[in-house]
Amino acid sequence: MPNNKRLIVLSSPSGGGKTTVARFLMQKYPSIRFSISATTRAKRPNENDGIDYYFLSKEEFESSIKENDFVEYEQIFDNYYGTLKSEVEKAFGNNELLIFDIDVKGAFSIRQHYPKDALLIFLAPPNLDVLEERLRGRSTESEAQIQIRLARAKMELDTAEEFDFVVVNNVLDDTIKEVERIVSENCFSDKL
Repeated sequence: MPNNKRLIVLSSPSGGGKTTVARFLMQKYPSIRFSISATTRAKRPNENDGIDYYFLSKEEFESSIKENDFVEYEQIFDNYYGTLKSEVEKAFGNNELLIFDIDVKGAFSIRQHYPKDALLIFLAPPNLDVLEERLRGRSTESEAQIQIRLARAKMELDTAEEFDFVVVNNVLDDTIKEVERIVSENCFSDKL
């Protein structure tokens, strides 16, 4: 794989550690900027509009779909999530590396739109029991949502081998070191 990837795509089942790994990389490397997704879901107490997500109404999101403003989008449960083309264009214009924290379908859409620029890394849980424990520990979803996320995780795990790299997230420090190694070997060396 050439050493010129500009889009770092982290994907995992919900609760798989992608947000934690992305935050570490951004703290350590100022040239890596977070791709802020748009969503229609309710803002959580610790989240800020324009920093964690662009929080849009359903009408605003659907209007942006019609305007072809998204690289990718998906409806998960009752909410939309998507990556605005303007996020990618801004990063390219600023010669930045962009990191994505998105689901499997979104990862494949990024690769389809930017095949030469996308580096896809799948963070796999050690097993589904560990994933369930992590989801319950967040205390952000109902029992029904947890069961749906676990069922979805099984399907997402089946696609892991289609990613450029798969890292099992058992010990967080080891996962971070492995992802950091992959990024440094596959992205612009002058950016890191």
